[in-house]
Amino acid sequence: MSEWKLVKLSDIGEIVGGATPPTSHDEYYNGDIPWLTPKDLAGYKERYISHGERNIAKLGLEKCSAKMMPKHTILFTSRAPIGYIAIAQNPICTNQGFKSIVPNDKVDYLFLYYLMKYHKAHIESMASGTTFKEGSGATMKNIEVRIPDKVSQRKIAGILSSLDSKIEVNNKINDNLQQQAITLFESWFVNHDPWGGIQPLGWTNAPLGTFVEIKRGGSPRPIQAYLSDSGFRWLKISDVTSLSSPFVLETKEYIKEEGLRKTVFLHAGELVLSNSATPGIPKILDVDTCIHDGWLYFPKSELSKYYLYLFFKHIRKELVSLGNGSVFTNLKTDILKTFPVTKADETTLKEFDTLVVPLFDAMLNADRENFKLAAMRDSLLPKLMSGEIDISDI
Repeated sequence: MSEWKLVKLSDIGEIVGGATPPTSHDEYYNGDIPWLTPKDLAGYKERYISHGERNIAKLGLEKCSAKMMPKHTILFTSRAPIGYIAIAQNPICTNQGFKSIVPNDKVDYLFLYYLMKYHKAHIESMASGTTFKEGSGATMKNIEVRIPDKVSQRKIAGILSSLDSKIEVNNKINDNLQQQAITLFESWFVNHDPWGGIQPLGWTNAPLGTFVEIKRGGSPRPIQAYLSDSGFRWLKISDVTSLSSPFVLETKEYIKEEGLRKTVFLHAGELVLSNSATPGIPKILDVDTCIHDGWLYFPKSELSKYYLYLFFKHIRKELVSLGNGSVFTNLKTDILKTFPVTKADETTLKEFDTLVVPLFDAMLNADRENFKLAAMRDSLLPKLMSGEIDISDI
């Protein structure tokens, strides 16, 4: 660490803000220039990003102070919220919610990415503002960091990047496996492809409540009095809103044992469905957890959890449209109980499970591996970035 140099961020890269073309001019948008807002990085798990929800036109770029930044720019959100980080996969520009860094020849871009992740909390602590916190360009430029020589930078980035690369590969495999399961479900139970597009005789059409017992979770109140740093896991809707995997491997919060009698405790393997705030999200638990009244669960079912998971994925848009609520959408239990479903004969259901269970098992194994890899990466990050681990012989 004694050989590492103390530098300012402005010494190792150009700090670039962004801008938004006037929204009153349609001709400034829908062009071919990728344009990011902080929302595009909310829940984003990859390191590299190529585009956001919207593009802007060349005229829009000319009419605002946004600047095209080159490939490998480190994109860093400076407000609402602070600290979303990604690497530009191609030339890109952003709105004013970013203070991005175009690295110069003193720093390896991948090392800079991990360096910014390491200093995220420190940068956030230096932000100011009354309505919302923001890291100004002047503040960002004067942030002091320590960096080793470029050979060491590449070694450190290589260690951390190898873990992230494996996580990203697993995620892509899982996305493919889940899409296979969804396609198979729709082929069999929506389009009836194996039976010439016609629903077979012997299948039963009835409300979902005919085949499945549906119950709500429960919340001890006031919940703040029961939250704890340890105890029983407490699953919140926010734990899953950006989770693409079918499985829940962790929760951010816990509740005290005294809260158990006013909630519902579920074991790993159970299926849950969100019914408020962001309704219609199905998840399969891989941990024991308590669920509040924003969740539905299914104590008894004639349909497997994998079938139900895929069924809920298929009908989610329709479910959300049936919800109500002035502040946020609620999905009442009765809506789900009366929702029409087709139950195939037992032989077909067993054959379907025989095909999809291996897909879900493979996804779960990859998720568990990713959980360990992420924990290893997060443990190594501060040790490598502080020079605690000697990488000279690596």
